[in-house]
Amino acid sequence: MHALFEENWYMLHQTDQLSTPALVIYPQRVEHNINQLLKMAASADRLRPHIKTCKSGQVIQLMQQAGLYKFKCATIAEAELLGQCGAADVLLAYQPVGANIERLMQLIAHFPATRFSCLVDCIEAAEQLHQQASKNRLTLSIFIDVNVGMNRTGITLNKVCQLSSQLASFVNLKTMGLHVYDGHIHDTDIAARQQQCNHYLTPLMHVQQQLESMYQRSFVLVVGGTPTFPIHVKNPSVECSPGTFVFWDKGYESFTEQPFLSAAVVITRIVSIINEHLLCLDLGHKAIASENELHKRVFFLNAPGAKAVSHSEEHLVITVPNTELYHIGDIFYGIPYHICPTVALYDEANAAYTNQQLTHWAIEARKRKITI
Repeated sequence: MHALFEENWYMLHQTDQLSTPALVIYPQRVEHNINQLLKMAASADRLRPHIKTCKSGQVIQLMQQAGLYKFKCATIAEAELLGQCGAADVLLAYQPVGANIERLMQLIAHFPATRFSCLVDCIEAAEQLHQQASKNRLTLSIFIDVNVGMNRTGITLNKVCQLSSQLASFVNLKTMGLHVYDGHIHDTDIAARQQQCNHYLTPLMHVQQQLESMYQRSFVLVVGGTPTFPIHVKNPSVECSPGTFVFWDKGYESFTEQPFLSAAVVITRIVSIINEHLLCLDLGHKAIASENELHKRVFFLNAPGAKAVSHSEEHLVITVPNTELYHIGDIFYGIPYHICPTVALYDEANAAYTNQQLTHWAIEARKRKITI
């Protein structure tokens, strides 16, 4: 592999034994992205990176080695992986219901050195959490989930103080702060992103002040994702929780104000030459995130003019100017448009170092269950 910033940084010299489709991670680029994140924040205390992107103990360890110690995750399996890695502080950015409540209690018991917390956005869920926390004789840390426009989970800001008052009666729950995910804000223009953030930031800070006055203690604000990270990182009173930064992807390249590098690619081979313009690759739905429209699933670094024309479980058909330039088995290097669900399709990744050494990194938390 070439040096970190060279044009062909992604090229591998020895690929004969590499089974495709494959996920390849470039550790030096991952380290660059982690260092850039810390540089922008100026302190690890300001950061709570989301591991939904990497789902890998190896990557978590790289973040810990750089000084990061607070993390966010979305599943019990991701929370368990963080516990296995010895993470100090883990926020499950999800409101657990049903059997997942008991799984969370098991995590807390199994990893006493890790402080686990979760989200709450209604009194019914809080009652269930409180019952289980009381049964297990523990105090569970919670964050109130606030909806600022994503319209997926959470309550509106005008209901936060009321819910907080109701939660205060549950002696086995402790409200640590507020959680805000503004994933609906992803304009290319950072000024447009800033304007949308401004709509809710002032009211949010006001609610934080109200809560701190009511309870005479600090309330943490965990805010944002990767697109709004450069906005929130300027506010010293919030914790930032980007996730995609660690690998980056084609979809986020439009955020040019952020200094992150693509650090993961999918490698695929030609399995059939259909005619003078069409090639078939072994990069089906099971190997690349496919929730986006067809032309926004993968960008090929060594064939930037290639365009996808059809996609199925095991195959991706692309059009190129002249298939006579290609042979069966030729390799394509692709940057996913959405890296997070792409990583979740692989049990392991190939870690490619600058000395061409390849090692295997497990993607442990792609599973719904590790042990708990």
